[in-house]
Amino acid sequence: MQNNIRNLILRATGAETARPLARIQGLWSGYGDIVRYGLTGSDRLSVVVKHVKLSNHGRHAADKVSHRRKVRSYQVETAWYLDWSRFCAADCRVPACLGADTFGDEVVIVLEDLDAAGFPRRCSAAGAEQIRACLNWLANFHATFIGEQAKGLWPTGTYWHLQTRPDELLALKDSALKSAAPAIDRKLRDSPYQTFVHGDAKLANFCFSQDGRAVAAVDFQYVGGGCGIKDVAYFIDSCLDGDECRRRESELLDLYFQALRQALCAKQKAVDADAVAQDWRALYPFAWTDFHRFLKGWSPGHWPGDSYSYSEYLAGQVLAQLRKN
Repeated sequence: MQNNIRNLILRATGAETARPLARIQGLWSGYGDIVRYGLTGSDRLSVVVKHVKLSNHGRHAADKVSHRRKVRSYQVETAWYLDWSRFCAADCRVPACLGADTFGDEVVIVLEDLDAAGFPRRCSAAGAEQIRACLNWLANFHATFIGEQAKGLWPTGTYWHLQTRPDELLALKDSALKSAAPAIDRKLRDSPYQTFVHGDAKLANFCFSQDGRAVAAVDFQYVGGGCGIKDVAYFIDSCLDGDECRRRESELLDLYFQALRQALCAKQKAVDADAVAQDWRALYPFAWTDFHRFLKGWSPGHWPGDSYSYSEYLAGQVLAQLRKN
């Protein structure tokens, strides 16, 4: 397999040699590795290779739903990089896809090395500059793909989408939220302003410039259709505790929607930016509660108390609104 990977890298980059330098990380649930390769004889000094191994998983009945979802996620990610990633400009930077191939049950994607491209920082906690940069990235990403059909991607993006998470819904003990789950999902899908969502836009999937003001995103396994506010709610949840989320909700949404209006205008999208902002802002509690529904079925003890309180507060708003309609 190493020869196959090396040959793909050489074809994709025109390099004379390629050798592994370091394992960056393993993939979730042991599905493979992400490795940095050093090159000679190319205008690039290095590339990053995502090597997915599918054959040793999903053997037991309990694993089959999860395994099928993961297999599909890597097919989607490959399609994203080959067919869609080139439409992302500098304002929603992603790694360039240099090549991809399948070898039996193994998938290999050769990507630009974002460290070498000027995005070497990873943040475990986000300051004001990092939050602003990520919200700006999301706004430009959503503006880029608004109105597009998610061909080859998830029809509905995000890894917690109701239709792909039957086990978590079954395990959910909150009967009111369980009953409302289809209506919450429908409310999000019925927004007239659909775009692409990253689908896993947590802080850990953003790579920052040294000064923290520029950012690029990685990990597109769950990219697909949806309203952009789902990414925004999930991102905010990934980097702030519940008290901060409650206190800064309006401020952060204002930052995002200001960037979204500017991006829609700059990209000359034929939509009413104010109407999009009004629609998606109203859906923010629904987007948050949709993820809350997944977490309560997947890991009921996930949150510290304040985060749980904020999530329950928004869920209460959503359930009350649904009862009125």
